[in-house]
Amino acid sequence: MGENLFRIPVGQWAETVLDWVVDNLAGLFDVIKAFFQNFYDGLAFILTEPPFWAVIIVLAALAWLVKSWKLGLGTVIGLLLIYGMNQWENSMNTLALVLVASIIAVVISVPLGILTAKSRIVSAVVKPILDFLQTMPAFVYLIPALLLLGIGPVPGIVATIVFAMAPGTRFTELGIRSVDTEVVEAGQAFGASPARILRQIQVPLALPTIMAGINQIIMLSLSMVVIAGMVGAGALGGEVYQSLTTLNTPLGVESGLSVVILAIFLDRITASLGHTNMPAKNA
Repeated sequence: MGENLFRIPVGQWAETVLDWVVDNLAGLFDVIKAFFQNFYDGLAFILTEPPFWAVIIVLAALAWLVKSWKLGLGTVIGLLLIYGMNQWENSMNTLALVLVASIIAVVISVPLGILTAKSRIVSAVVKPILDFLQTMPAFVYLIPALLLLGIGPVPGIVATIVFAMAPGTRFTELGIRSVDTEVVEAGQAFGASPARILRQIQVPLALPTIMAGINQIIMLSLSMVVIAGMVGAGALGGEVYQSLTTLNTPLGVESGLSVVILAIFLDRITASLGHTNMPAKNA
């Protein structure tokens, strides 16, 4: 094959920008790394230090309260299976990682979704960025994350946030835009301010859709645990990655099954919260 007629050095431009960021904003990223690391360590401590049966009771009670006793019983069985496969600590560290990434992604994406719903200009700017974030291979995020944040759970968390926040923004925008305009106009007729209409009318009515977006954030975050394992975060991602590199089938099955159990638990919890907040229908 012949050479290209011209060469656009996009990669070199990106490297130049990244080098400038590393040289000039290292202190800022040290603060960010410390925040994420402490947040993760705190949640991991809460989940791993108590006896496993106490954590199981709390999570099962949450499942029962949110959904039903069947989900509570299923939670007990699933978590006991994780403990029996000797993946308890790895699973709780994974849960901590997912919760940190999901919380930060929700804090960013939901307000951003509200803003895009309120402004077509912001929506026109944000949507291409979200398309870029969703289609760019997640492994590419790890290059700047590793350079800026080093080895450990933090670069995995950051890559997870970037990868997972798009559906939260999209679902929030969809939910706010889908609210019946007549309901909004009725609030305006009664003299409600835009902030009050948003807080008391639009967000409550859009909550099921917003919760669906949060559900997707959590599911995408959990799907990124392998990425976190590749950059030294350990937990189930590290186990999955180790099983892949060593062709260890038992380890791969046990760690993969643990991820599935956590995914089912988190999916049912968030889906139930969305249904719980749905407006009641008139008989």
